[in-house]
Amino acid sequence: MYFTDKTVVITGAGAGIGRAIAEAFAAEGAYVIVTDIDLEGIEETAKIIHSTGGKAIAIKTNVTDEAAVSEMVTKTLEATGRIDVLINNAGLHLGDYDLCTDLAVAEWRKIIDVNLIGALICAKACRAALAQQPESIIINQSSMAAHIGLGAYAVSKAALDSLTQMLAKDLSPAGTRVMGIAPGLVNSPTALKKMPRELTERVIAMQLVKRSGLMQDLVNTALFLASDKSSFMSGQTVLVDGGAVAAAGV
Repeated sequence: MYFTDKTVVITGAGAGIGRAIAEAFAAEGAYVIVTDIDLEGIEETAKIIHSTGGKAIAIKTNVTDEAAVSEMVTKTLEATGRIDVLINNAGLHLGDYDLCTDLAVAEWRKIIDVNLIGALICAKACRAALAQQPESIIINQSSMAAHIGLGAYAVSKAALDSLTQMLAKDLSPAGTRVMGIAPGLVNSPTALKKMPRELTERVIAMQLVKRSGLMQDLVNTALFLASDKSSFMSGQTVLVDGGAVAAAGV
């Protein structure tokens, strides 16, 4: 139970990868704070964790709303007294967001607001609490799309990778590490339903590892990065993409 007595805040935990990560940290003894704009989803996540003897609190949060995120942090500290890990998993996926000039400016602002500014807001709100813990870390959920170009989504994730570097520099004096995870094609129902079938087939064909990624691949990476086994790492975004970016030569 590696994360016993530690508090892990996970945004976008109402389904898919966020839920899988929440379950994994709870299984390792963490007190998990599951947040999402989808209250029903996070209540279900918390229910699943409770059914296995884990500890979880569901707090509805819009990551683009500074007041809402601040309230979520206050409730977390009231309940557990600490924050050790922040996982910025909330995000908008592909679909229309694979467009560039054909995407309305309002939609550009929406995806940047969630995928980039939301992570910044959560980091700012949690930084003081994270600084109180000797092995604290922020993990930002990026995407291999940042390297291969898939419209507004790719731009938002490339910017998030840059934010990961900047936060790592900014928070290093307080002892907080910042890392990113960039998944490739992963069998998350939330992500896959937004991707055309021909795109998923094309991605698998280009990968060095010829299979879809599993959510467990991302879970294992998150557990590793949040542990002291990665204590000499900060400011990087780790590709978990079956070698797709390496195969593309970018």
